[in-house]
Amino acid sequence: MTPSPQRRVDVAGLVIALLLLVLAGVVWWDMTKLQILSPYDLGPKVMPIVVSGCLTLLAIGNGIGAFRGDLPARDSLDWKPIVLILGGLACLIALIAFGGGFMIGTALLFAATSTAFGRRAFVTDFIIGAVIAVFVYVLFAKLLTLSLPAGPLERLF
Repeated sequence: MTPSPQRRVDVAGLVIALLLLVLAGVVWWDMTKLQILSPYDLGPKVMPIVVSGCLTLLAIGNGIGAFRGDLPARDSLDWKPIVLILGGLACLIALIAFGGGFMIGTALLFAATSTAFGRRAFVTDFIIGAVIAVFVYVLFAKLLTLSLPAGPLERLF
């Protein structure tokens, strides 16, 4: 009888499983801090419980796969899309923090994300993002009466 090839424990898979478990714990902990009560037992605490439970199941499954060594091989890392998306997110945060507004920041994030996914029409994507941002702003600010960070474009509405 020939010995079967030994499987190696996937350390990166275990780290990912641990991070998923930590994220599940953070979501659960944050949910316990909610002070909102609902008379129907289905309130705003339900979805964080579902998300935390699903993250826990993902962590367990990923941990088992990592111990067995049967996780699929990972592709090489391309930093350009990550930098573009994080840069767009940083621009959104900066624009909101310094009074640039929600709409411009969202349009910029949309265009940066489109570029990260390989599309090469930045100006067109910026315009599409601006249309979506206007729709979201009107939906939240006017229909739902929720306040979004106001900038120069938001003050026109």
